[in-house]
Amino acid sequence: MKEQNRCLYCHHPLYTLGDGMVKCSVCKKKYSTKRVAQIKALIQLFCEDENALNASKTLELSYATVLKYYQTFRHLCAEYCEAQYEIYRTAESQYEEYLYIEKSKRRDKAAIFDSHNFLTFSYKQHVYTLLMPSLGMFKQQFLEDNLEGVYVKEFSKFMRTSKIIKISEHDNAITKFWHYFEQFITTFKGVSNEHFPYYLKEAEFKFNTPMHRRADILEQLYFRPTGSDI
Repeated sequence: MKEQNRCLYCHHPLYTLGDGMVKCSVCKKKYSTKRVAQIKALIQLFCEDENALNASKTLELSYATVLKYYQTFRHLCAEYCEAQYEIYRTAESQYEEYLYIEKSKRRDKAAIFDSHNFLTFSYKQHVYTLLMPSLGMFKQQFLEDNLEGVYVKEFSKFMRTSKIIKISEHDNAITKFWHYFEQFITTFKGVSNEHFPYYLKEAEFKFNTPMHRRADILEQLYFRPTGSDI
């Protein structure tokens, strides 16, 4: 077996096996260098905001495969954002509530029940988002009680008259993130309620993290020691 490079996980010498995979001499981790190169390329494209379809064409992989990896990357983004906030949460922060409704639904006041409501915290010029419970869970009850119109009217009035009172500057990290998020989310052709939290965290991660650091962070998270081979 020929030694080459260093282990992706513990940085000790690697050896090539008969099936073309490599194995670490210390941690005994075994993986395919070709697969690792593909994953790193996918991480780079993800960090550069390349969509899954284009990434699948660029790397000649199936769309379903790329989509699966992208979802994994979004989960890692969420994990990283949570960890960062835990570190800096004691820093002085501000927050405000944000309501997101797809552009195609914004003329329909009743679409409020399909909205995504989240808090945006600002700390050290970074943001942290906290998704609130969906209003959709109350829709059926309002319909049964014939109160849907009343609720929509009152909520619309509140949205028109409410102002940002919890933040000291209008042009700060919070409002900058809102503008960023609006542009970010519209690049996708609809996001399901199930996956929305992870797209939100992807936007948070990318907003907080300079382009040149994104891939390194996700690679470190993705290639942590695990019990399975790549």
